[in-house]
Amino acid sequence: MSQVTVISDGEFEKAVYGQNKPVLAYFWAAWCGPCRLVSPSIEALASEYGDRLKVVKLEVDPNPDAVKACQVEGVPALRLFKDHEIVLSHEGAIGKQALFDLLKSHLN
Repeated sequence: MSQVTVISDGEFEKAVYGQNKPVLAYFWAAWCGPCRLVSPSIEALASEYGDRLKVVKLEVDPNPDAVKACQVEGVPALRLFKDHEIVLSHEGAIGKQALFDLLKSHLN
């Protein structure tokens, strides 16, 4: 069972670009109500697809470099990386089934 890895700006490059499988970066904030609704779905996604997908979590306020690099304008936000490129971008709350459906076509 895979876990969501909490990272910071300093770990971003290695955690996201140094992987041989897709990486989903989940951007959130402690003050964000919709983030609290999405977080359990992110955890479920990491558990279900951990063999094919790495999931990382960044809090936006203390990590401005990653926020800027990924052009995050609102939270919750998702960025899916494959081969060092963002291949999927989503901002705003998303239900568990919609999240799974969104990512399914990007996972081997």
